[in-house]
Amino acid sequence: MRILLIEDEKEMAAALSAALSRQGIVLDHTMLLADALELTRQHVYDAILLDRRLPDGEGLSFIPKLRRTGADTPIIVLTARNEVQERIEGLNAGADDYLGKPFLIDELTARLRAVLRRPPNLAEPQIKVGRMVIDPLHLGVTIDSIPLDLPRRELLVLFALAKRRGKTVLRSVLETAVYNYEEEIQSNALDAHISRLRKHLLDAGAGVTVHNIRGVGYLLKDE
Repeated sequence: MRILLIEDEKEMAAALSAALSRQGIVLDHTMLLADALELTRQHVYDAILLDRRLPDGEGLSFIPKLRRTGADTPIIVLTARNEVQERIEGLNAGADDYLGKPFLIDELTARLRAVLRRPPNLAEPQIKVGRMVIDPLHLGVTIDSIPLDLPRRELLVLFALAKRRGKTVLRSVLETAVYNYEEEIQSNALDAHISRLRKHLLDAGAGVTVHNIRGVGYLLKDE
């Protein structure tokens, strides 16, 4: 899952990034509405977290601009402006949900899952490949109903491969699924994640293999 956070409080952004990262969510962060619109042109996000008081304007003004591009990405407003009339303004402006600060991370992640359950955002709630059942919404993997515990990076690689199972996934697509745009990616980092993922899948008897398509990317398929 890849999320865009539009928030000018650096401490809040750092705390959210750390908390969501532990749950296997890749988070891109910007403080400016103009930069946010450009990021949505460059990347596909599962959801957007949007503050209202931002250096270059009212956060709600971002929503119609995004919708005019054709994007239907779910938007949750996160703001200290939490009076009843302000919540009504946010929802009427097109926000999918509205959460007042301060809030609990568990509540935020529950609301994220709720908006992602709404069609058409979750076309495939579970992915079955080999002996695995993958639940991208709840960030879970089971093999014959037994949970498979994977490190976060390997889990994100597996999700990206499984969504395109049977097809070659470009290295750039996998890197986008695993890293946010601010992270520096080492040349062999993705290969190391793939190597460790292969070992986990083999040891667990997942019934799948990850093939290296030299110079292009990787492919996940049944054994």
